[in-house]
Amino acid sequence: MEFPEDPLQQLRLATAAVFDSWQSERALKYMEINDIKGLLGTAVNVQAMVFGNTGDSSGTGVCFTRNPNDGTRELYGEYLINAQGEDVVAGIRTPEPIARMEQDMPEVYQELLDTCKLLETRFKDMQDIEFTVQEKKLYMLQTRAGKRTGQAAVQIASDLVDEGMVTKEDAIKMVSPDHLDQMLHPQFKDTASDSYKSNVVGTGLPASPGAAVGIAAFSAAKAEELAKSGAKVILVRDETSPEDVGGMHAAKGMLTARGGMTSHAAVVARGWGKPCVVGAADLEISATSAKLKSGATFNEGDVISINGNTGEILIGEQELKPAEVTGALARFMSWADSKRRLKVLANADTPEDAALARENGAEGIGLVRTEHMFFDGERLANVRKMILAQTQQEKNVAIAALLPEQQKDFEGIFEAMDGLPVTVRLLDPPLHEFLPCEDECDLELAETLGLGQQELAEAVDKCREQNPMLGLRGCRLGITSPEIVEMQARAIYTAAAVNKKKGLDPRPEVMVPLVGTLAEFRNQEAIVRRVAEEVFSEYGQDSRVDVVVGTMVETPRAALTSAKIATSAEFFSFGTNDLTQMTFGYSRDDAGAFLPHYVQNGVLPSDPFQVFDTEGVGQLVEMATKQGKAVRPGMKVGICGEHGGDPISVAFFHGAGLDYVSCSAFRVPIARLAAAQAAVTQQ
Repeated sequence: MEFPEDPLQQLRLATAAVFDSWQSERALKYMEINDIKGLLGTAVNVQAMVFGNTGDSSGTGVCFTRNPNDGTRELYGEYLINAQGEDVVAGIRTPEPIARMEQDMPEVYQELLDTCKLLETRFKDMQDIEFTVQEKKLYMLQTRAGKRTGQAAVQIASDLVDEGMVTKEDAIKMVSPDHLDQMLHPQFKDTASDSYKSNVVGTGLPASPGAAVGIAAFSAAKAEELAKSGAKVILVRDETSPEDVGGMHAAKGMLTARGGMTSHAAVVARGWGKPCVVGAADLEISATSAKLKSGATFNEGDVISINGNTGEILIGEQELKPAEVTGALARFMSWADSKRRLKVLANADTPEDAALARENGAEGIGLVRTEHMFFDGERLANVRKMILAQTQQEKNVAIAALLPEQQKDFEGIFEAMDGLPVTVRLLDPPLHEFLPCEDECDLELAETLGLGQQELAEAVDKCREQNPMLGLRGCRLGITSPEIVEMQARAIYTAAAVNKKKGLDPRPEVMVPLVGTLAEFRNQEAIVRRVAEEVFSEYGQDSRVDVVVGTMVETPRAALTSAKIATSAEFFSFGTNDLTQMTFGYSRDDAGAFLPHYVQNGVLPSDPFQVFDTEGVGQLVEMATKQGKAVRPGMKVGICGEHGGDPISVAFFHGAGLDYVSCSAFRVPIARLAAAQAAVTQQ
């Protein structure tokens, strides 16, 4: 095509090129990454051209009114003499630091400083500015709010308050949850360098933020073995299961070929604050090696790096930089805490998790998943003995062996959260999650469990369910095996009594899972209250604590009949993972096969396991909250599913009248900020 000479035709073609760019591959990818939806198109600005390439009295540059890396109040940027804007942006020539302009064009530089100050004052935020100088005359081409790191976002917001330019409420809205996320996880030092980019060999879904470097381990056992020797490990699996929890805990990060953003690996990684990349479809994993479609391979024992912010997989070791928590962040978070109504609690299963949660500002524990206490060595063996017991006596012996271990864990958690509420969920998952896979039913395991190998295989097979997530789990397990509930209640209240005797202030709250009827709740509540009284009688009345029993609302029927359930339940906590699963009829373990397609093609606006479905599931939450509080004024209502740490979801829970959200310990600061932003936005 010949270049048109007609200026009007040039203008038409240039305008059309901008319109067409809206649907370019690059633009679509950008919108996908930044979750931009529903926009009809772009606009085109037509303006007169100025020229920075007319000699040494002309030039062009890009600058920020403050340092976008750390927030320092200084003009930050680059410029070129005798050049056009593309020369700076594209790196055709090496630009000079903007401060050098004061020597080359002192008068123009002073005018630039004055104009930058004027623009920042007008827009009340750090500005990203493009300018051109044509024969010593300054032209401002564009200004917009500048992108910045998390550290810079907090520093700039704090400084603008001190300078009287914005209010604290404005400042709270200027820092995004992603900014905080950056500040709380280790990051790679330089993702723009050639040494980084050249080592990227594949990508997956960025399931848990942060950066991790370590030796590739292709089994949980290997990961634990390497970690015990002092090595940093990346656990590489097709997918993970509860059986892998030891290796997952030992690893610095996780990489899986299958799974989505709510897969087992993703949920556990976020809970522990470990970087994780899942669903790397290009990754083919064998017993001791992995191959990517790019042709790259790595073996067990090789060093790899993963970027949980971008989903990138890299060969070799990339340099890390630690999270930087500054005084400005503590000050900023104090502003946020003063504005929010929602309390922020944490999901924590160990004393260490509880201590971290408190350090991050949690106001209690909203979910202790007692099943996570069972996946460790000897405990797992006793759980399996309990499940596979042939007689009630054998079952009771196995349960008795678990009691002191549970009690010890609860003592540590209550001590870490002294004076704050700790909500303990009774055993919830289907029992098959504790059982060995068919190929793991070897003679050694059979002997450990006191069974013959064939007997073990038959017992395991007998426990299998066609649809375990809707099978014998939660309160159904507690009703059919009340001795399990008795053991857990005894461990909880004995731990509380022991701590009370030490002068501490334990505040346990017991949560009954998967309730669908009032009768189910009352059955479990009666056991808990009876055992609690037995413990207080044994330890003396000075060991007594309040016995608070509530339920996890995670079935649609529980939400629909919440007014009835609230006559007995003292609090509601929405388990939004299961509630979403049952309301949509999607298996969250299998939905990764179609949900990305749904989102990409506009069937759903977002993955409902990541961003709360306010339209459907939200109605159940609002209704149950309203009905529960009507029956029991002042009733505490919260949410403890994965959505508790999602900023968009937190805003909905604020509006729905919930009292708290509970999320992983690492996401507590993010939830605190999201709750504050919801409050100031509502004002």
